[in-house]
Amino acid sequence: MRTASQLCFFLLLLGCSKLQAQAPASRDWRTTTLAESGISPESLHAMEQAVRSGELKKITSVLIARHGKLTYEHYFDGDATTRRNTRSATKTITGMLVGIAIDQHKLSGTDARVTSFFPEKRPFANPDPRKDQITVEDFLTMSSMLECDDWNDFSRGNEERMYIVEDWVKFTLDLPIKGFAPWQKKPQESPYGRSFSYCTAGAATLAGVLDRATGMPADKFAQKYLFDVLEIKNVQWSYSSVGLPLTGGGTEFTSRDLLKLAQLYLNDGTWNSKQIITRSWVERSTAPRVQIDDQTRYGYFLWLKSFGPKDGEQFPAFYMSGNGGNKVAVFRDLDMVVAITTTNYNAKGMHEQTDHMLNDYIIPAVAH
Repeated sequence: MRTASQLCFFLLLLGCSKLQAQAPASRDWRTTTLAESGISPESLHAMEQAVRSGELKKITSVLIARHGKLTYEHYFDGDATTRRNTRSATKTITGMLVGIAIDQHKLSGTDARVTSFFPEKRPFANPDPRKDQITVEDFLTMSSMLECDDWNDFSRGNEERMYIVEDWVKFTLDLPIKGFAPWQKKPQESPYGRSFSYCTAGAATLAGVLDRATGMPADKFAQKYLFDVLEIKNVQWSYSSVGLPLTGGGTEFTSRDLLKLAQLYLNDGTWNSKQIITRSWVERSTAPRVQIDDQTRYGYFLWLKSFGPKDGEQFPAFYMSGNGGNKVAVFRDLDMVVAITTTNYNAKGMHEQTDHMLNDYIIPAVAH
């Protein structure tokens, strides 16, 4: 008869680092087994093997919660206490904070004019009266008229140019109004009447808006009104050289806490029966506001797209997304949330890799 240690060694040799039929241990999540949640383990074990073999690169953790319970938790680097830098995936938290500030009547609404919060920043470089029409919603939807595009190395508003400037808000408000090449659709020609341009500077400027509107730095506001209620304690922010919290990304959370933030939205803004964010804000945030491409739309700092195997059923999701292919996704039709963290930063195919994990391993495990 094998001893317990021999059995563990035997399982490790088979590549089964833990028995996924058992519920993962957790002090802050209710847990269940894969079988109880209706998830097949075979596909997930195949995914684990693909990570270990190097076919799936630099994946650090995969967590799944279904029907409100943590059912799958696998770490390929670190453990449940390790903070994950999911880069721009945490822009979504900024959208949550805007919603809370509006609900508290500290921010008038998404139509609030951004420049009105910063009279001391005038006069702006590249003066243009259209700057005074830029709203909070324009930044939430990545569709302001500022010349700001992180996907274009030549853009004056590219985030790499912002980080080396002391005053990020002034950097943003000094940007020129953008033009449109002949082959580009103007807002009035685009679905939803907006033109998408990925702009971290706009997201970073919302830290200043939240500070002025609430009277609290964005990180302190987040801790008091969002993280404390979710029992999220282990958070690490990044800051500008003058101390402005970076609400454009880089905030570090544990994988379980990332999953909590997704579950909060799946629960229409509630956690443990407490309403943290209004249901109406969740609905507004997850509604399509601007089109990115034929498959992808964007809400308030949330990506909207369907996932599933190429020849199988597709399931709509809204999700947080960040450099490296980090994704924290909500599947309402499956009553499921998924967190995938990686360190595959700036790598070719980084987002396609985690799309592949969702399409060909995770969704098939649930929709079998």
